[in-house]
Amino acid sequence: MNKQTLFWILRILVGGLFIFSGLIKVNDPVGTAIKLEEYFDVFSNDIVGFFIYLKPFALQIGVLLVVAEVVLGVMLILGVKLKQTVWALALMILFFTFLTFYSAYFNKVTDCGCFGDAIKLTPWESFYKDIVLLIMISILFIFRNELSDESPRWAGVAAILTLAGSLTIAVMAIRNLPFIDFRAYKKGVSIPTNMQPSSQLQYTYVMTKDGETFEFDQFPIEEGYEFVEMVLQNPEALPKISDFAAWNADGDQSEFLFAGNKVIILSSNMSKMDEANLDRLTALVKDLEGAPVDVIFMAAATQEEIDAFLSQQNWSVIGLQADATVVKTIMRANPGIMILRDGVVMEKYHHNNTPEATDILDFFL
Repeated sequence: MNKQTLFWILRILVGGLFIFSGLIKVNDPVGTAIKLEEYFDVFSNDIVGFFIYLKPFALQIGVLLVVAEVVLGVMLILGVKLKQTVWALALMILFFTFLTFYSAYFNKVTDCGCFGDAIKLTPWESFYKDIVLLIMISILFIFRNELSDESPRWAGVAAILTLAGSLTIAVMAIRNLPFIDFRAYKKGVSIPTNMQPSSQLQYTYVMTKDGETFEFDQFPIEEGYEFVEMVLQNPEALPKISDFAAWNADGDQSEFLFAGNKVIILSSNMSKMDEANLDRLTALVKDLEGAPVDVIFMAAATQEEIDAFLSQQNWSVIGLQADATVVKTIMRANPGIMILRDGVVMEKYHHNNTPEATDILDFFL
């Protein structure tokens, strides 16, 4: 295999992975911003306080990063400005490798969000993936002067169109909702079912006897064994949702939410709630009065803040508290609307796409 063939293979592998990773995150830039906010919090506490000032710009930084992943991947494969592209990819992979190493070694951010919510990797898996990428990009970087810097005109046009298309998709996903929902609360999912483990949970029982260690698929009935630990063999069988809860002064209201017809207006941060479409939400609330559906306002706030907001808006609805992380996972809009029927997600709406009451009632006919 000659050098140019090796360079071409590396370009395909690296560029393809960057395009794949970037497209998944372009689909959900708000999710990327949430992950960046986690990193900025950690770094501001552990490294330097400056990172806290980046939090308000997490969404803009996230869009820049995910669009750059897609565009640089296309440029690498098509051979557009290869030397500059390899430089940019080298800097980007160094940044990503630092993030994943920090996550893994210090166990600070347990999911790097490398592939959004589509593919979950452990912190160490993410780090090893970046090490492989770092090696491949390093080879291209070392031999960058041997890479041809000439490309057909159509390749440059394709890169520009990729930039415009990726940016358009990202903006549309922000102003609406992700085009493809990879989360555990996507349309068609039964939340209470996802809160239950699979019946196929498999454990290995680690036991000791006479100084020796043994592993069993079933708990041994023979005497003389001393129990050490249970090791789960198929973590994918664990509940897909483990942190959902909604409550008020009367206690947990999750079972209430999973019974009958529910329209849930969600807010992950009331102080940052977009008020542009509150009039449309108010009209929806008023139009649903007397309908066979419970309207709930669920927010990551104190009950006093929730009650004050409902009074201010003159909404005669049920107010419930929830965890901010849970609300952000459910809904990539603040506020947003989720339609539930017996705990099954029928539809979700960005506040920009607030539906009519008749459209909602159609789900319950």
